[in-house]
Amino acid sequence: MTPAISVIIPTYNRRAMLREALASVAAQRGGNSEPAFEVIIVDDGSTDGTWHELSKYDLSAGCDNIRAIRTERRGPATARNRGVALARGALIAFLDSDDLWMPEKLARQSRFMRDHPGCAISQTGETWLRGGRRVNPGRRHRKRSGDIFIDALRTCLISPSAAILRRELFDEVGGFDEDMAACEDYDLWLRILARHEVGLLDEPLTVRRAGHPGQLSATVAALDRFRILALAKLLADASLAAARRTAAAAVMAEKCLIYGKGLTRRGRHGDADFFAETAQSALERWSIAPDAALNAACVRMRAMLGPCCTSVVAIEPGAHACAGELGDDILAARSRAIQGGPAPLIYR
Repeated sequence: MTPAISVIIPTYNRRAMLREALASVAAQRGGNSEPAFEVIIVDDGSTDGTWHELSKYDLSAGCDNIRAIRTERRGPATARNRGVALARGALIAFLDSDDLWMPEKLARQSRFMRDHPGCAISQTGETWLRGGRRVNPGRRHRKRSGDIFIDALRTCLISPSAAILRRELFDEVGGFDEDMAACEDYDLWLRILARHEVGLLDEPLTVRRAGHPGQLSATVAALDRFRILALAKLLADASLAAARRTAAAAVMAEKCLIYGKGLTRRGRHGDADFFAETAQSALERWSIAPDAALNAACVRMRAMLGPCCTSVVAIEPGAHACAGELGDDILAARSRAIQGGPAPLIYR
């Protein structure tokens, strides 16, 4: 049976937290209307025994819908894209391995998407935990629905673990930018929000956990360099509406100046001058239309992020070892799982 929802879980060195995240997925319920779903875990090169844990997972204990693949360390963008490449569901749900779902999350949110067929993406409310203690998010993080593009320029207003989107929307926008080691969600959401409103199921069905050593935002330096590239990519799209372009250019200039000051303090004067010039161009030219200089700036910013390379291995449900080398062609894993190998199992 084809699953209605594909749950994508990227993970890196979170063996214990992953176990808890999987338990929250296994606990999903919704009565007779419970949607069928599959779970695809992407181990992003963990070194803490996560892969060994997955390869011996007791699939008879309520989690026999799991498939898993392993990549060399590339970050959550690549991991999520690899998971979606394997996915068969019409709806895609992401769950970060340090977060949790309440038991009715999938059932209620999939029902919301069914009741709102024009909604391409939705999110739920959240409970925030920091260091195991509940905290209240600031007002700027308040969940909202509708056209939130302008507000989302300065604050990432969609959490991956709270979101469900239609597969065709993910394919339409091109997925996560794999050059981004961080803020890849900010980039994807902005590309979506430039053209789509977001739905909100205003119930705390997602538990967002922070304050632990492996939290990505605490391990990746200079996050604004990723956000600036995301904004530059928006401005490079000639179809971006005028009001959105003006707002995005203003935020990009603001972030460039702040980041440039930091570069100056670290003695990187050439790069600081580049971002100062970029801020000026954003306000004076790119707020009106993109040009060749903007494309060149995007290329330079992307080069500053560094190169990436990946190899992939996979296991099927119940396997105790890697099933084979797949290289970058992750679609081969999907073909083998569906046609030549054991069929992936799903909940019902």
